[in-house]
Amino acid sequence: MSQLFFQKALSIVFTLATLGYACISSAHDAGAIMDPNGNVASFTGYGQVTCFDDGNGPPDHLVASVQDTSLPQENLLVNLQIIQGKHAINTTDAISGDGRFSDNISVFGGQGPYLLLVNKTGPGLRKFIVSYHCMTFDNVHTGTSEVLVHQFQ
Repeated sequence: MSQLFFQKALSIVFTLATLGYACISSAHDAGAIMDPNGNVASFTGYGQVTCFDDGNGPPDHLVASVQDTSLPQENLLVNLQIIQGKHAINTTDAISGDGRFSDNISVFGGQGPYLLLVNKTGPGLRKFIVSYHCMTFDNVHTGTSEVLVHQFQ
């Protein structure tokens, strides 16, 4: 029992450290390791980004993409969804470990919170980075909060 608790605690500490490192490396990139033990096929990360006017203009939309930085594994991919109000969209990094992000996706929801979901298509450890930016109507970068993580399990 205590070994299981220690293993879970170590996993949480490692994940938080990875998230902290990713946030330091770039203001609008966040990354971590999903399912460090590789046995939770339904592992889902759920966070929130808020778009606001930082003086560059009111936000019009959030644009985001995901990069699976893991070694390729057949039938194991990383997905990203953006949800805001009645709007939702999805993208998948179709080639793991190629050093490229998925196609950019955008939800046009103006100012306020946007939900980001990251999941994977099966059991196995996945390392990933999400790049996200709030943009004005004429595609000028505007106020973008850091990701507030609500769930990572």
